[in-house]
Amino acid sequence: MSLQNASINVTHFIIGGFDTLNRPIAVGVFILIIYLLAVLANMANIMFIVSDKSLHKPMYLLICNLAVVDIMYTSSCNPTMIGVLLAGVNTISYVECLIQMCVFHLGTVMESFVLAFMALDRFIAIIYPFHYLTNTHVPVLTFILWFVAWCSTCYMPAIVIPLPHCSSRLRYTFCDFPAVLRTTCVNPDKYFNEGAIIAFFIFFFTFVFICLSYCGILLFVKLSSNNEKKKMGSTLVSHLICVIVHYGPAFVQIIFTRLGVVLTLEERQGLLIGAVLGPCLVNPFVYCFRTKEIKQKLFKIFKNLSSLSLLTETKCS
Repeated sequence: MSLQNASINVTHFIIGGFDTLNRPIAVGVFILIIYLLAVLANMANIMFIVSDKSLHKPMYLLICNLAVVDIMYTSSCNPTMIGVLLAGVNTISYVECLIQMCVFHLGTVMESFVLAFMALDRFIAIIYPFHYLTNTHVPVLTFILWFVAWCSTCYMPAIVIPLPHCSSRLRYTFCDFPAVLRTTCVNPDKYFNEGAIIAFFIFFFTFVFICLSYCGILLFVKLSSNNEKKKMGSTLVSHLICVIVHYGPAFVQIIFTRLGVVLTLEERQGLLIGAVLGPCLVNPFVYCFRTKEIKQKLFKIFKNLSSLSLLTETKCS
């Protein structure tokens, strides 16, 4: 039987990744809470930076861009998973699925690019303090990164759309490239290999770039005073936490694969969900509580709210 005869006209996909889950409501509530916390925290970071002119500096513009990426990244798939788990809405239209696939992978690529860009900013600020990035450089370079990231994800719909589909059921929990490609009538290995090469170059080069920037900074720190070491160390720790949370799940999967450990479908999906939720929740809190200016702004807001509350209580009594 030819592919054309075996293929079906797909207008909707059925999300089947949670079919074997024992406690879907509990998992759905957990994902919902983490998702809301992540979105609110990132929106708070953006509002703090946009509303305060003293924070209109390259580092804070990069933090704001990271918050935008995190909101887009976590919103690309979490509402779909929450809808499946809590509302039982386990279908998604073909067009919406393709859009979700592109936005999800765009978020994955941009997360790596922004972390590498932030590492470059810290490297220049510490090693070459008189040649730092300006407020003009950051938007231009950010636009270039978004453009490159978008180009790197355009091949996915270009591959998927012409292919005939033999199934409308997704094995995974939302629409990503492997999930959609497995519904087609062709052998997906060729396309998986092509995607793996692109993903390897993006992840490998951004991670190596970050590591090299750290090495340069650490060599410079050895020659600095104790006060400068403490300040630089605090800056690096904030960024390092975000790097570990983003790259960690991918490296765990690579290490398991190299050791011959075969992960089940549920374990792979757990790592994938963690790879989305982890960075988007951790990043805003790291930069809220480890960045002096944002932390001071938060304390000021809470102090004003406490004063207002006490004043209201006094008037009422």
